[in-house]
Amino acid sequence: MIADDFDLPLRQRPRIEFLGLDFDSRPSGDVRAWLSARGEESGFAYLVTPNVDHMVRLGKAGAQVQRAYREADLCVCDSRVLSRLARLCGVDLPVTAGSDLVRALFDDLLADGDRVCLIGGSAELAARLVERFPHVVILHHDAPMGLARNPAARAAAVAFAAAAKARFMLLAVGSPQQELLAWEMARSGDVRGTALCIGAGVEFLIGVRARAPRIVQRAGMEWAWRLIGEPRRMWRRYLVDGPAIFPAVWRWRRARARAGGRP
Repeated sequence: MIADDFDLPLRQRPRIEFLGLDFDSRPSGDVRAWLSARGEESGFAYLVTPNVDHMVRLGKAGAQVQRAYREADLCVCDSRVLSRLARLCGVDLPVTAGSDLVRALFDDLLADGDRVCLIGGSAELAARLVERFPHVVILHHDAPMGLARNPAARAAAVAFAAAAKARFMLLAVGSPQQELLAWEMARSGDVRGTALCIGAGVEFLIGVRARAPRIVQRAGMEWAWRLIGEPRRMWRRYLVDGPAIFPAVWRWRRARARAGGRP
């Protein structure tokens, strides 16, 4: 059974802070149970799954993007590297991969006739999703690139989600666009159901991109697998931007020790 405090307001729910962001330190089974309990008539809620790349970018993000992460109804760690860095600092952050949640959604949680709103991805991607899961109603909105700098396009995506009346919204437009979009859905008051910020989760689900083997995932080396598989796309993220997480953790741990917390 899912813990009762999942339904508490954010200010009353126990969370754990790491690198300036409050996480829900819960096993993935609790997160899946929360999703399973939510229907299309549920009041709107959204889930974010920060990884190392997100946390590095978040440290330099504007106020709206930071609020989008901090005001999420669930914030769970999507990175074994981030989880292990947290553990070195005495912080327990269980890993709940967004890609695993997407697979669980389609394999186990969605019932016949459930409506799913996919925002982002190509028409071909949506068509392949429909072909693979014909028992689910897929509603696709082909959002343009650069949503973070395009308020009109974000408003159109919010309006589409409101009209879709879907049980789940899959926001596949990349970070921080998808988190900002989810936050604006919450602020609109017009959208119901549950939004998941899932990045490339649908692409992994239908095989457009291959996830690393489980043994590689458990070793915390999925980043290396993706770098080898898509070097031109991933080299900057993993070799230039990503290493900034290490000084960020060092600064956080030092500040915590000075404040009298556990080093």
